[in-house]
Amino acid sequence: MGCTEPIAVAYAAAKAAAVLGSQPDRVKIQASDNIIKNVKSVVVPNTGGLRGIAAAAAAGIVAGDADKTLEVISRVDADGQKKIAAFLDRRTITVSKMDTSFIFDLAVTVYKDNASAMVRISHFHTNIVLIKKDDSIVYQNQDCDEITTTVLTDRSILNIKDILDFAASVLPGDVHPLIQRQIDYNSKIAEDGITGDWGANIGTVLLETWGDDIKVRAKAMAAAGSDARMSGCALPVVIVSGSGNQGIAASVPVIVYARHMGVDKETLLRALVVSSLVTIHQKTGIGRLSAYCGAVSAGVGAGAGIAWLHGGRFREVAHTIVNALAMVSGIICDGAKPSCAAKIALSVEAGLLGFYMFQKGRQFYGGDGIVKKGVENTIANIGRLGRDGMKETDREIIRIMLGE
Repeated sequence: MGCTEPIAVAYAAAKAAAVLGSQPDRVKIQASDNIIKNVKSVVVPNTGGLRGIAAAAAAGIVAGDADKTLEVISRVDADGQKKIAAFLDRRTITVSKMDTSFIFDLAVTVYKDNASAMVRISHFHTNIVLIKKDDSIVYQNQDCDEITTTVLTDRSILNIKDILDFAASVLPGDVHPLIQRQIDYNSKIAEDGITGDWGANIGTVLLETWGDDIKVRAKAMAAAGSDARMSGCALPVVIVSGSGNQGIAASVPVIVYARHMGVDKETLLRALVVSSLVTIHQKTGIGRLSAYCGAVSAGVGAGAGIAWLHGGRFREVAHTIVNALAMVSGIICDGAKPSCAAKIALSVEAGLLGFYMFQKGRQFYGGDGIVKKGVENTIANIGRLGRDGMKETDREIIRIMLGE
């Protein structure tokens, strides 16, 4: 609930305060560049419109429940919001860059008189690797420098052919609880985004400008969900590949198309398996945080899911993915903020155009820029671009955002 990076800050802060055993009088936050980038401009939900790392930490300390992990501040009421504001006014909170080789690294230290507690999260949003009380280690993950498959799911098994085989053969009951929650939660925040006044209202702009055609509505609803989420909407989201925006972009367009087409529930479940796993497969080679916009991966995943709804299988899905990646793989990530909604709209449009291109017998070919013959080869090229080629781009984006 809420953009995942500020919620990770709130989670670490809530956990540190719980270890300390009292409300601290000062807080020190150290974070890797990418976390600073992703938290700087986004509204933290249930804080009355506050933004940034200090607000997220204050929310976790004053009104958070660490046992709820990524829903740590889901139960904050009006009184809690007042206490958060008061804490920010009266307590010292310092934020600094962390000297770390990890892209995702975060440490929150809280102090009360001569006592202190520290919680460090590394690699992904809920992975606590170190807890200290004063100078004593309460908990330490001995493998914190090297995340293995005992901590993270082994994604190396993913490929488009096997993803589609799995989507076709999985027992619906095995995925229904998870996918149904994805449908319910992500549809609800999209509806709230389209009816409310959130962010830049990209979804509304799309519908008012180009009408309620299904191709417009699919990207408008996804954009609306992101606009709500980036602007502090307290509704929960089912994430994909560590990102709520990717979760929205990978699922909402597929849901909108399924309802328009009148397909049965089982077909929708299988299409969402396709879109989610295709998104995850692309992101695996790129990494969790990058200068490469994750909305692109999710928009391409949505295109693959929509191809599945139309009866497409490996040939159709593979060409949809390659076509879409050829179009929008240059979109940068400059942190979480309202413009994410517009990037989602563009990425979903690329996914749709990639599918409709192939329906019309058109495609991009190996040798066209970064496109290589074979869908796995093209995905590997995109991974290389986002993981290696955009490292310096990422550093320059962060320098620009911090005014350096």
